[in-house]
Amino acid sequence: MRHWLKEGAAQRWLAGAALLAALALVVGLVVVVVTVSAGFFWPRPVLELQLRDGSVVLGEEWGREDDPTEAGSQRVRMKVGNRDVFGLDFRWVRGAEVAARRTPAAAWLLERREYGNFYGFPQALRSPTGSVAVTDPSFQVHLDHALAETRRLVQEEEALLRRASRLHEPVARLRLRVAAAERAGRDAAALQAELEAATRREQTAAAPLLAELAELRGRAAAFSLLMRTADGSERELAVSSLLRVVPANRMTTGAKLALYLSRWVEFVSGEPRESNTEGGIFPAIFGTALMVLLMTLVVVPFGVVTALYLNEYAGENAFTNAVRLALANLAGVPSIVFGAFGLAFFVYTVGGGVDRLFFSDTLPTPTFGTGGILWAALTLALLTVPVVVVATEEGLQSVPQAVRDGARALGATRWQTVRRVVLPYATPGILTGTILAVARAAGEVAPLMLTGVVKLAPALAVDTTPPFLHLERKFMHLGFHIYDVGFQSPNIEAAKPSVYATVLVLLGLVVVLNLAAITLRNRLRRRLRSSAV
Repeated sequence: MRHWLKEGAAQRWLAGAALLAALALVVGLVVVVVTVSAGFFWPRPVLELQLRDGSVVLGEEWGREDDPTEAGSQRVRMKVGNRDVFGLDFRWVRGAEVAARRTPAAAWLLERREYGNFYGFPQALRSPTGSVAVTDPSFQVHLDHALAETRRLVQEEEALLRRASRLHEPVARLRLRVAAAERAGRDAAALQAELEAATRREQTAAAPLLAELAELRGRAAAFSLLMRTADGSERELAVSSLLRVVPANRMTTGAKLALYLSRWVEFVSGEPRESNTEGGIFPAIFGTALMVLLMTLVVVPFGVVTALYLNEYAGENAFTNAVRLALANLAGVPSIVFGAFGLAFFVYTVGGGVDRLFFSDTLPTPTFGTGGILWAALTLALLTVPVVVVATEEGLQSVPQAVRDGARALGATRWQTVRRVVLPYATPGILTGTILAVARAAGEVAPLMLTGVVKLAPALAVDTTPPFLHLERKFMHLGFHIYDVGFQSPNIEAAKPSVYATVLVLLGLVVVLNLAAITLRNRLRRRLRSSAV
């Protein structure tokens, strides 16, 4: 036993057990996330439950559990939808209450832009050419045509609204300038005249747009679908409000797979709806990726320069020891403290100064003096700079001293030695620090809540409007989206699967970013080995 301990076998077994435990935790997390999120988008059958009191429940089964009111019995969580009819999305049905259970072939699931899913039985389609009953053989053809036509009309309506919004932007800017001039006590007569002229131009240009918009809405309203709910009442739904029409109980496996994939595509490429509980998360994906990119562009040069100075130029003295101690302490500071610093320094001090210098005509409405993606990126750069500095220093220290001496012996200056010899050798270490910084920044939420992240961003930070990159804009983030949907949503039950799906996307995004950096690092290592040979 003593020999076994002396040889270090016990330590090796403990290290191996710890590694296996860590891998088991990671694999367990991934399995749970993938299982829940993958099943979220798979089509479920629409069930009809006949209750003993004579009522009928129509919807999808989303789970079972033991009935707390009756031993040995279970209750079913049914997604009944029809929020505009019943006022809720889910209800519990006790097993003892169910008299009969069936899956009616005529039951449909309608995915809507508002009010969530609708479950019912189609009765008729009404269009400008007349009404078509569900028993008509051409009903499906007419419905497909109505869906395609209303989607086209909705897209045209959205394009018109964007054009009208762009027409209003000069008027909005002039109103801010007039208000700022009046608050400052300056003569605003010229600005007021300019505002009135801009308002007239807007009204003139917007009049045909508004007329066309009214026409489009009228044409879309002419298409409606008559549905019968489980309780026998009828509801007329605008076809333009429907995203998908799913005959859930008559779908083949291929149709289910196509619907499953289309839901995933919508989730990663669409806009959020219904307080972020439905729709897609593309703005959050884009905001996360852009914020991490901006953070990387700031933290890598700053961290590398700091590590170069500490390792290549500064000697061992009290100052460098204090800097290394400060970096070590920064690595242990809670992230919310960085958020508070970013709010006070970047947002209020730097951003407020920028507004006073360049945007004084719009004050007190802030431009840069409020949260934005630039300040969030700078805050996370400050949070992750110790990681980059430490990893870069380790890479620099791994460069043999003989390599430096050889370069100097050939006549290279210190800077030429650093730039052409030391940095290429240390690049894998620099990329290792970048990988760690990206992984840390992509999952941080607390600092972002103070420096620019929002529940729903009205516009992306990159668009077709000059200057194209709008660093002052607020943004959405996958980590904050998970927190918001999981804990602040008005409909927690409906949002729970979306939380797991967003977690899976966040994990995938971090893996993709890390794989890109790891691939680049490995290529550089192979190039260094070949050059050494």
